[in-house]
This record gives sequence, C-alpha cells and structure tokens, in this order.
Amino acid sequence: MTVVVLIFALMTAVVHLLAFAWETLLFQRPGVHEGVFAIPTADVPPVRLWAFNVGFYNLFIACGLVVGVIVWMNGNEAIGRALVIYLCIFAFLAGIALFASDRLAMSRPRGKGVGGALAQGVPPLIALTAALL
Repeated sequence: MTVVVLIFALMTAVVHLLAFAWETLLFQRPGVHEGVFAIPTADVPPVRLWAFNVGFYNLFIACGLVVGVIVWMNGNEAIGRALVIYLCIFAFLAGIALFASDRLAMSRPRGKGVGGALAQGVPPLIALTAALL
C-alpha cells in the first residue's frame, strides 16, 4: 500500500504544480483566466494579486509532498509519512472547500467547478485511504 500512497501523493503534487502555473505564471492568458477559472478579462487586474499568492500556496503544498515522498523513500518513514499525510489532509480539505464553493455558485454557475474539486480532492483521498489500510 505504501506505493499507492506515494503515487497518489505525487499526483496531488502535480495537480498543485499545475495550479501554481495557472495562477502565478499564466493567469493573464485568456485561455487560463477565462477558460480555467471563468474570470472575465475585465476582472483580471483586481484578482491578479489573489491568484498570484494562491498559486504560491499551491507550490508550497506540492514541494512539501515531493519532499515528504523523497524523505520517506530514503528511509526516514516517520518524517516523510507525517509530511505526506498532513499535506494530503490539507489538499483533501481544500478540495472539499472548492466543492462547497461550487455548490454555493460563488464565482460561476453551480456545477462548473466540480472537476477542479475532484482533481484537488480525490488523489489525496486515495493516498490517505491507502495509508490507513
């Protein structure tokens, strides 16, 4: 089961690295702010700072997961496992928050954010479930 935990922890890291790229590096591109986040071009300047900072939160989650996996695989299971479990819980709970914001139709029509919530929440949930088994 350890392999499943590590694979899904790394998948979680990839999702967060992608979010970092979209939010911090590529946000001003219409294909990203309109296509991914459903934010009209006119609204980009007021939310750019928010997106930039949230992108770095995602980067830090991804880096912590990668470090946790590396530490775990190099024989320090207690520290690596603690990092991976904590950050997977964090990512899973953030996925629940994203799903709740979709249900409340906070920034786009209800249902348009379910894919993002699933992408953020399912891989860490699988890692956590495998860690418990």
